[in-house]
Amino acid sequence: MALFIGSEIYRRSRYGSNHPLAIPRVSTCMDLCRALGWLPAERFLDSPIATPDELVRFHDPAYIDALIAAEAAQSVDDATSERHNIGRGGNPVFGEIFRRPATACGASLAAAERLASGAATRIYSPAGGTHHGRKDQASGFCYLNDPVLAILRLLDRGLTRVAYVDLDAHHCDGVEAALAGEERVRLFSIHEAGRWPNTGAAHETAGGIAANFPVPAELNDSEFALLVEDAILPALAAFKPQAMIVQGGADALADDPLSNLGLSNLALWRAGAALLSLGVPTLITGGGGYNPWSVARAWTGMWAQVAAHDIPDRLPPEAETLLRSLTWHRRKDQVRPEHWFTTLADEPREGPIRGEIRALLGNARAA
Repeated sequence: MALFIGSEIYRRSRYGSNHPLAIPRVSTCMDLCRALGWLPAERFLDSPIATPDELVRFHDPAYIDALIAAEAAQSVDDATSERHNIGRGGNPVFGEIFRRPATACGASLAAAERLASGAATRIYSPAGGTHHGRKDQASGFCYLNDPVLAILRLLDRGLTRVAYVDLDAHHCDGVEAALAGEERVRLFSIHEAGRWPNTGAAHETAGGIAANFPVPAELNDSEFALLVEDAILPALAAFKPQAMIVQGGADALADDPLSNLGLSNLALWRAGAALLSLGVPTLITGGGGYNPWSVARAWTGMWAQVAAHDIPDRLPPEAETLLRSLTWHRRKDQVRPEHWFTTLADEPREGPIRGEIRALLGNARAA
């Protein structure tokens, strides 16, 4: 059974009007899925909020206390800001600074429980994927680290082989650092070389558990597919994971403002479908993505892969109206092509496979 985990907290919660995450993402994905008739009540779970006791399985208790206090006061003192990186570096104090990330963590923990018990085998949580969060610091718009918490929950439930695949344009530095040397985990990350946080070099293996694929700018669909199909899928088949988490950030798409990669959303969907085809109990999360139209369309289409829905050539009127109603204050003058409003699927962005990509294929053997 496929399950979608979401929450209304994302509809009203914003990082701030000038922040890249000022845009509606999860709420628009939920609305699009409902407009398409893809989200009946029996497939939807309202996300629980992770408790402090659950969060300190990975995060420092003093850090959790600091987030709760920051939400109550809507401010932090200089010492707290310095220690926990709150209120600076893209990690502002905002209305739901604790409850919003705790809700995303609650979703991933609920998913891990269901995967471990067999209650569900395919779960989608677009709010998850906060892969930069550190044990005691906010980082890269991520205050908590839901993938780490979900992986630890799976291990705590007795699983001995858990895979993590990250398709975000930015390297999953928080996940890799947290799990380095954990022999029960294998980690695979395709990300843009030279992009913040400037980690995940091809030779870095996190104590033998990670395979990193730092790709050059303008990555095309053909190159992405080669890495997924000829490197990651065979390595996963050899590892034989009992559960898998896939971080499906949308910032590797050509229309995203925070990367220089060139994928269509078809590339992400095909990767998601290929990973699901392994038959492993899987949680797919969201992650990065900073263009409201490309994120909403990509994530809605990813739910179609999880729940086996056919993607229409043209969106129904309700869905089109929803997409036309979106605004983007950070890019007011950008030309908005008509297909952003009328379709889910991009045109494919196939291309030649460069030598730099072929050179990365052997990295999967490191994990």
